[in-house]
Amino acid sequence: MKFRNKLTVLICTSVVLLASACESFLDVNENPNNPEDAPVSGLLTNSTLETARNVYRAGSATSNYVQYLASPNPGSSSDTMDPVDFSSTWFNLYNVMTDLTVIIDKSTESGANHYLGVAQILMALNLGMTVDFFGDIPYSEGFDFETVTPAYDDDEELYGRVLSLLDQGIANLQLETTMSIGDDDFIFQGDIAQWEKFAYSLKARYLIHTQSYSEALTALTNGFVSNSDDAKVFFFEQAFNPWAQVAINNANLLLGGWISEQFIQAMDGTSYPTFDPRLPLMVGTTSTGEFVGTVNGAGRGNAPEQGARSTLIPGQYYTSTTSPILISTYAELKFIEAEAALPTDRNRAYAAYLAGIEAHMDMLSYDEEEDQAAYEAAKAAYLADPSVAVGAAALTLDLIMKEKYVALFLHPETWNDARRFDYAYKDMSLPENLNPDLNGEFIRRLAYPNSEVSRNGNNVPQVSLLDRIWWDQ
Repeated sequence: MKFRNKLTVLICTSVVLLASACESFLDVNENPNNPEDAPVSGLLTNSTLETARNVYRAGSATSNYVQYLASPNPGSSSDTMDPVDFSSTWFNLYNVMTDLTVIIDKSTESGANHYLGVAQILMALNLGMTVDFFGDIPYSEGFDFETVTPAYDDDEELYGRVLSLLDQGIANLQLETTMSIGDDDFIFQGDIAQWEKFAYSLKARYLIHTQSYSEALTALTNGFVSNSDDAKVFFFEQAFNPWAQVAINNANLLLGGWISEQFIQAMDGTSYPTFDPRLPLMVGTTSTGEFVGTVNGAGRGNAPEQGARSTLIPGQYYTSTTSPILISTYAELKFIEAEAALPTDRNRAYAAYLAGIEAHMDMLSYDEEEDQAAYEAAKAAYLADPSVAVGAAALTLDLIMKEKYVALFLHPETWNDARRFDYAYKDMSLPENLNPDLNGEFIRRLAYPNSEVSRNGNNVPQVSLLDRIWWDQ
């Protein structure tokens, strides 16, 4: 494919740009971004690639909280919801937003409206992820390099900025442009119509956080219409999918990617009546061919050998070296539609719920024709099972959220769902050895990173891990 052939060259370009990127929005003695010289095309290459990696980084930070993953070590901070220093995640989010600020400024000056629109959409996404994790953050003073102690902006006001950026991005994509986007865009390779669908799909995501159901339904009518629309970045052998690295590391006894008992039991017929045929395509079995999860907070327990628990394994849909990082998907959008329509139009909600399940099932496949035929039969049986095909009248938010939980495997949006849903997934329990400061409750936000506290401590809000983001009240 032409795009794949160019990808290596573009990755090299992005590495050079990343090396010159600003270490932090706070480091202002000199500005290594050098916006006078950095072309918007190269900055977009880096921004699209690093946005996908930020989705991975965010998913890696939260997958233990929603019990996709569990640590093999008892009492691990990632499981027990202790304060964890996410300075690198904070840095990477701000690093991308710094480059996007340069693109926005340069594109505005030059009339490159398509670059401007795409940068605004990506800014909305990275800003939204940061607010969803930390609440109040620096933004209005975060990128002008005039202060090393930027003020913090209110999280609710920043959500208005996220939605405004998406609207501005959509509007700018519809204008004439002095520069056309091409293969420097890792997500859609310059397809402006796809960027518009992506922006509307993101609008629906952020609107569902605030239970703005009518507005979310309006937005999603202009969003993705099939799996082929998904916003994703493909990787390749020389710079491969980071979840593949987790699986490879685990296979080499650098332990990571152990699957939570909660996730296994949500799919293996324990928590729900029927076995989900997607499970073998998403995680590995034990050495005896079984699916056995690890209890969050408890570690490996009395089965210390590696093959005694299910883990991420190399070569599956989420863990192949060339697998994509999924940023936003049609399946997610259908579950947003199901949730938003449920109070007023149960038939629409039910149709969207089934479409979301099928869309995710269609992402997964076997290489061997015989195995794929068996999977197709199992897929049809699952969709027809009475516990899944419950009918419009019996559809519940619990079922919608359960299926969305499966379809967004390893994605950070699930932590937003879990908090909105008050962690009410069936059989989800608090981890063992829970952080005592949580008083028997689930974590609600990330702690501000140590790097920010040390450099901007007078402005950092005083919060606990139980203090809720504005939309989680």
